[in-house]
Amino acid sequence: MDLSKLTGEIWFDGEMIDWQDANTHLLTHTLHYGLGVFEGVRAYKTNKGPSIFRLHDHTDRLYKSASTVNIEIPYSKDIINEAHQEVIRSNNLDEAYIRPMCFYGSEGMGLRADNLKVHSMVAAWEWPSYMEPEAREKGIKVKLSSYTRQVRNPVSNSKVNGNYVHSIVALNEALERGFDEALMLDAEGYVAEGSGENFFIVKEGTLYSPDLDSCLDGITRRTILDLASELDIPFEIKKLKVEDVLEADESFFSGTAAEVVPINSLDHKPIGSGLRGPITEKLQSVYFDQVRGVREKNSSWHTYVK
Repeated sequence: MDLSKLTGEIWFDGEMIDWQDANTHLLTHTLHYGLGVFEGVRAYKTNKGPSIFRLHDHTDRLYKSASTVNIEIPYSKDIINEAHQEVIRSNNLDEAYIRPMCFYGSEGMGLRADNLKVHSMVAAWEWPSYMEPEAREKGIKVKLSSYTRQVRNPVSNSKVNGNYVHSIVALNEALERGFDEALMLDAEGYVAEGSGENFFIVKEGTLYSPDLDSCLDGITRRTILDLASELDIPFEIKKLKVEDVLEADESFFSGTAAEVVPINSLDHKPIGSGLRGPITEKLQSVYFDQVRGVREKNSSWHTYVK
């Protein structure tokens, strides 16, 4: 999909502009240094109309990331939240992937990053699940990456544009070797996350996920943990070794783009039976019911677009 060829409107610096006019200068600071912040958000079709899932949590994290790297977003959270809804309405979307981003302009070059204007945008378009539909049932093949996740610090644990260079090279390494996704370790050798997803295993009925020393504080990860609590599925946050993964009964990734996708093997070694496990299937099913507004619980997670 060539996103530049789409039609519609994008919210940019406080107003809706034509999709084809959404351009920026080649000397835009963020293009050269990667200093910007972003989110990945989804809207789902429900019987009440399009619902943006956990919009306020995503926007809160956007502002937290911006604060971490000293970017001052020139709009309130309410305005950014309304922009998310406006791009859904203006583009007549029932379901969508939404990309808000705040970035520096072209007023200067160099690492000082001073006297630069902060621009803000929100775009939305139709983008099905990041993984192939059959992956939800059959799972995916994962490669243990030779690239490690960046050392834990406030910047690396924020959604900063430049952080995802590691993710891109890790994913491409996996794809080039015939895998579907990569699993990265942290600097201490513990399991961290996928290229763009949080990671879970199940062992003897208990759900485990790496602690936030090793991974991003994912919104979907939070959702899975909340749903596990509701369903009385015991869970534990702990440092995981590769051996824990290989000895697990089940494993899966979670993320806004990937949603909930089972992992059937790591480096061609099957995890459990090599099939989607019962707890993964249960959490996956409840997650999709939740985002599509089928469940009455957790209504505050939904922002319905009228």
